[in-house]
Amino acid sequence: MVVSLTIVFTLAFMTQFPRMKTDTNPKNMLPATSDVRVWNDEVDRTFALYEDMIVVGIANEKGVLNRETLGKISRITDDILRLKGVAAADVNSFPTITNVTSESGTLRVAPLMPHVPKTDQDVESLRKMLFENPLFINRIVSKDGKTTAIYVPLEKGANGKEVADKIREIVKREKGDERYYIAGDPVARDTFGAEMFTLMAIFAPIAGMVMLIVRYLMFRDLFLSITLMMDAVISIIWSMGVLIAAGFPIHIMSSMAPVFLMAIATDSIHIFNEFYFRYRENRDKKAAIIETMHAVGRPVRYTALATAAGFAVLLFMNIVPVRVFGGLVAFGTVTLRILSFSFIPAMFTFVKDKNIEKAARGEDISLSKASQFLKGLAGIGAHTPRATVLVGLLLFVGAIIGITNIVVNNNMVEWFKKGSDIRVADTEINRALGGTSTGYIVAISTEEDFIKNPESMRYIEGLQRHLERLAVVGKTFSVADYVKRINRVLHDDDPGFDVIPETKEAVGQYLFLFSTAAKPSDLNNVVDYPFSKANIWVQLKTWDAQAMAEVIRAADDYKKAHPTPLGIKPAGIAYFNLVWNDEVLWDMVKGFLMALIVVFAILMFNFRSFKWAVVSYVPLLFTILLIYGVVGFSGKRFDMPISVLSCLSLGMAVDFAIHFIGRFKQRLAESSTSTPHSELIIESLLWTAARPGKGIMRNAVLFAASFAVMMFAPLTPYITVGAFIVSMMMLSALMVLIYLPALIVLLQGWLFKGGLQ
Repeated sequence: MVVSLTIVFTLAFMTQFPRMKTDTNPKNMLPATSDVRVWNDEVDRTFALYEDMIVVGIANEKGVLNRETLGKISRITDDILRLKGVAAADVNSFPTITNVTSESGTLRVAPLMPHVPKTDQDVESLRKMLFENPLFINRIVSKDGKTTAIYVPLEKGANGKEVADKIREIVKREKGDERYYIAGDPVARDTFGAEMFTLMAIFAPIAGMVMLIVRYLMFRDLFLSITLMMDAVISIIWSMGVLIAAGFPIHIMSSMAPVFLMAIATDSIHIFNEFYFRYRENRDKKAAIIETMHAVGRPVRYTALATAAGFAVLLFMNIVPVRVFGGLVAFGTVTLRILSFSFIPAMFTFVKDKNIEKAARGEDISLSKASQFLKGLAGIGAHTPRATVLVGLLLFVGAIIGITNIVVNNNMVEWFKKGSDIRVADTEINRALGGTSTGYIVAISTEEDFIKNPESMRYIEGLQRHLERLAVVGKTFSVADYVKRINRVLHDDDPGFDVIPETKEAVGQYLFLFSTAAKPSDLNNVVDYPFSKANIWVQLKTWDAQAMAEVIRAADDYKKAHPTPLGIKPAGIAYFNLVWNDEVLWDMVKGFLMALIVVFAILMFNFRSFKWAVVSYVPLLFTILLIYGVVGFSGKRFDMPISVLSCLSLGMAVDFAIHFIGRFKQRLAESSTSTPHSELIIESLLWTAARPGKGIMRNAVLFAASFAVMMFAPLTPYITVGAFIVSMMMLSALMVLIYLPALIVLLQGWLFKGGLQ
């Protein structure tokens, strides 16, 4: 009946899967009502900006200013203009970007390269126009003339990966010496989203298969090995089914929930571990099942409660996907424990006695090499407690030093390996040109026409030059650049007039002349029509979230040094990435700290003792501190994958301690004395390490082995997940098996004062 009901429920949840929707846009990590989204949307509307931009880099070591390469640039641009999802009117490249010149004292605004040059003289004329206009250098052409860019804005809702793939097809048709690079936030974001789900479809089954093989090698029982896998798979199906049924899309965070649930599911191995011991002792399958559940029931319940509570705390965070992720894993954890007390015992009844007896033969702790090895590990701590604790304290100090070196930062482009097309493209374009990441600094006044004041224009120009001193800034441009350019060309291209005019009337006249001849977006992108706001474009040479933080600090410093009625406020995708980086990461940290408090309360409730809660808490804290200490020393930045994994490290480390101390106290309770003496304590610790400890080590090895395969993934977050889980599982198991016995022996006078509690 139990198995049949489980199958029915699982099929019911699977019916929701066709309705699955995905959302990999970091923008949707924050609520639509969040200040940064509301402000960015307002800026986009005010300045007619596009949320997403693809940058196509074209490089030629011989230089791009030759007729063959220019012909290719023209053809590629024409093909891009016809792509669905591209905002064709605002694509900027040699054939479409606006060039400001003059003829006979009259302002002339026209595309830079309306036709492909036919002669070498035409090419030289184009070269002269390019390198005499500061607006073009490092934006549309590199200083050495070897690289150019096509800026491709996307219409709202367009998929960056799909458009990028079509552009790749276009450039593949062109032969020659040119190299092509396709980069930008929508490319990285949507490619990562697509590959993320592909990898989940590949690595989850591989991890499951490795887990099955390792599980089989441990117990030599294929049926029960499959049962343990079914426990994890069923909980994943139920959890994802609930998520989809509730109408939530699968975000970057929630896509990792199956990985977490597979990790948490391995706690069921303690049931398997004890079952074989019990069956070997009494040869009665049903009695062994009941005795097993009595023995491990309490630890299994409280490990589930601690893990579920740790994730459920995230429900109280500000970020919607963080709340969804926390609720999803908490629900899956509860589901796993329901299955542990129903589905798994039910499946035990179907196993033939001869198969169980065969597997149980190796579960004699006096004969098992694994049990004797674990007993030896516990003996290190139990027999040399002071030395063991001292080594732990030294590691603790080192970990604290490492943690102080941690840098909080996020960079989605770096979620791809160094040799990947996206990473290479981003690196090359950032090296040669202004940069693929864009932020804005908006100058704001309450007065109409205030931006037309020469003082305002000079302030904006000065702020640009100040920002361009930053290593992370590759290029800035604003309405001040257009005004200076017009002033110069209308004075016979005299460099002495490459300045802001002296009067407001002159500035206003120049802007009027420019607006009547240029593309609407040229002026719309840098100033609003009441002329009370101006937008400074800031091209950044990195997608590091902290790069925009540097820009904001520099802008604030400039404002303090140059007081003005103009207000300044950051915006753009680079600013959004900074905000969501900080809010999501710190939300996770805040949730993690709250979970630490909740877990300690659960430990006190479980052990009915403050003293035992403190002791069981030590392996958890040490595991977390040591791992994050290594993160600090390694130079690995505290980014989204690391912050998400912090919750898992909490759950797994405390689970092992609950099992160890719970079974240790059970062993002591079975003795005839109410106040245990030192020899009995040490004997019970060694027994716990040899018998329940075998389940702890099996749990750690099982999951570490299966998720080690993720270290071969092409995306760095998956490598991080694999390395983190392997080290976390093995370290937390060793901390429990070596350090806990040392603490218990060293603190026995305090722990057992007043008898066994």
